[in-house]
Amino acid sequence: MSTKRAAAAAKDSDAEAERPATKRAQSSTKRKASASDASDSDTKPSTSKKAKATKDAANSGSGVSAGGQPTNKVLPVNITFTPKEEGTLRIATWNICGLAAASKKGFKYYVEAEDADVLVLTETKVNNDPLDQGLIQRYPHRYWAISDKKTYSGTAILSKIKPLSVEYTLPGHPDKKIVKGRIVTLEFESTYVVGTYVVNAGTGLKTLDEKKEWNVHFEKYLRDLDKKKPVIWTGDLNVAPTAMDLTNPKPNWNKTPGYTEAETTAFARILEPPEAETTGAQKMVDVWRHLHPDLRHYTYFSYRFECRTKGIGWRLDTFVLSERIVDKVKMCEIRSEIYGASDHCPVVLELQGDL
Repeated sequence: MSTKRAAAAAKDSDAEAERPATKRAQSSTKRKASASDASDSDTKPSTSKKAKATKDAANSGSGVSAGGQPTNKVLPVNITFTPKEEGTLRIATWNICGLAAASKKGFKYYVEAEDADVLVLTETKVNNDPLDQGLIQRYPHRYWAISDKKTYSGTAILSKIKPLSVEYTLPGHPDKKIVKGRIVTLEFESTYVVGTYVVNAGTGLKTLDEKKEWNVHFEKYLRDLDKKKPVIWTGDLNVAPTAMDLTNPKPNWNKTPGYTEAETTAFARILEPPEAETTGAQKMVDVWRHLHPDLRHYTYFSYRFECRTKGIGWRLDTFVLSERIVDKVKMCEIRSEIYGASDHCPVVLELQGDL
């Protein structure tokens, strides 16, 4: 999400009250809180591969929220993950809240530990293609979508695998300035990977109309891609799909960006196209929710109002896949311990076979 959720946070902080690190980095202060931002982590397939960082997090004075996610405010000192299964690919997505800021707070340690085959970064806030040697050496194929507005927005896909083609536009959208920096599409032999930092509906929902327009064109774009090859869509989708996906849904409904009828309905249409019988549109699947139907775990915790400590969050970052390839998914987890370099936690997916 972005910086537009503050007043809601105070309100949600009150709502939450009514309900029964060691230092490698210091948190920055970006996005405006939404105490309605919040909740927990994940679980389901026994193939779960979470960061072995819990002890370090505990040593840095953090605990665990009521929902089961850690409450550390800086990255653990030691970050390790279970190696990926043989024959799988690992894809990770992370809203980094500015590459320059995240790099000062441990960004590279997560990247090294995860060692994803494809890394999708959102809200990069870069003005030029970065010369980060760690990223250059690890990822020979790097594609940065950069906004015309300085240190704003930004989406990137970094890959160890060379794509067949690259696209930075959203076909049909009338305003290129709104689109620029928010989408990268890589075409591979068997799939498309689409990374997005979706438009925010804005403080007071002042840019909700822009979000609606984005959603109309983006849905059509996904459908057109899906007719050719299966799609993996990921990034910061800037929507909490259901009441399960934020701590305090009631006070935020139709008041806070990311949780309005217009936004949740548009997302639901992508998963379950209402006109499927007449158009042949295929279903898509919110994979993390599919694997963890009962968990209230989140990917975004505002730096304000002690949201991380209180477990107040939103699930805004996820993977949405064409239904016909969901059976290839071996794991999808929120890296709940990886917090502090950004106000978002990464999400990772493992897929059997090649892209």
